[in-house]
Amino acid sequence: MEITWIGETCVRLKGREGSVAVDAYRSVVGPTGRGLTADLSTYSHADDEPGHRVSKAEEPKLTDALAVPIPTSLEPAFPLDAPGEYEVHGILVGGVRTFRDDARGAERGLNIAFVVELDGLHVVHLGDLGHAITEETAGEIGAVHVVCIPVGGALTPAKAAEVVATLDAPIVVPLPVGEDPDGALARFLKEMNVTNHTPVPKLTVSISTVPSETTVIVLEAKPRA
Repeated sequence: MEITWIGETCVRLKGREGSVAVDAYRSVVGPTGRGLTADLSTYSHADDEPGHRVSKAEEPKLTDALAVPIPTSLEPAFPLDAPGEYEVHGILVGGVRTFRDDARGAERGLNIAFVVELDGLHVVHLGDLGHAITEETAGEIGAVHVVCIPVGGALTPAKAAEVVATLDAPIVVPLPVGEDPDGALARFLKEMNVTNHTPVPKLTVSISTVPSETTVIVLEAKPRA
């Protein structure tokens, strides 16, 4: 499986069974999507995007063509923006309710952590998570091989490190966001006791290459076309 970071919390997961675009909002990839394609797309906080018809007071419903402005390159992809268990094009996906703040969504809205199974690997993308997670939520997410976690913004580097410890995944992919993404990433790496790191264009991993100890992989954002 390959993981590519597009920017902010947007990543693309590509495996033998298919591909998934995560958080490919127009605010990140532009109205055309810059050629980003996938079999399915997930949106962790579509209710907060301009053009979405569902208010923050309501539970987000399955995305439709009019609910959230989808980049044109991803219009053929099957969209998901609600908690639940799904199988799309043979890809298993689970959505777990979380929040974008410490006040159960009262300040910044709701969030969904999506767990994707590709090539026998389980990847959780935490979206725009804004709080430490409970053991109950970790149980809903289940055992994962890779955690893609926002760093900065509502989730401080210290809280992000706490979430990583709770999920206990062998591979951690930080997604720097917020007003000072480089500073947030540096503080997170310090929290994780990572002293040397070299950003890579993409993460390629299989069941046989999953490390035995927690490993932080820093990705390079895909250049904007």
